[in-house]
Amino acid sequence: MRRYGEPKIPGIEYVTRPGAYGILIRDDDVLLTHQAKPFSEIQLPGGGIDPGETAVQALHREVIEETGWRIDVFRRLGAYQRYTFMPDYDIWARKVCHIYLCRPSRQICEPIEPHHSSIWIHRNDAANMLSNTGDADFVQQLLRRF
Repeated sequence: MRRYGEPKIPGIEYVTRPGAYGILIRDDDVLLTHQAKPFSEIQLPGGGIDPGETAVQALHREVIEETGWRIDVFRRLGAYQRYTFMPDYDIWARKVCHIYLCRPSRQICEPIEPHHSSIWIHRNDAANMLSNTGDADFVQQLLRRF
């Protein structure tokens, strides 16, 4: 599986954290989430898959929490891994990020997750706005086909 970002640091114990993330396209825009704390990041909406959840169930839950939008999930685009420290959980993680193509269908609320806000970015700018190179690469690859 392709790795993005920093290499694994020798001597660090990493916890594998699978997650599901969506590239949410509507017309010429992509719906992203801004996480203001613990540090400012623009991300694909999504997050960790909880025990007992499928990736798609986790994706629906996380997108509502981070953006307030319901989604239609079309297909899985692929996956990548990255090694990072997760300050919210105080762990070093090997994040396995499953990426899906989605369409936002209806906004039902404001973001529920603390310190998150949803932002619409024009498709030509979306990849450059993302804080994570893995997310950015998947967005670039997908939008080249549209």
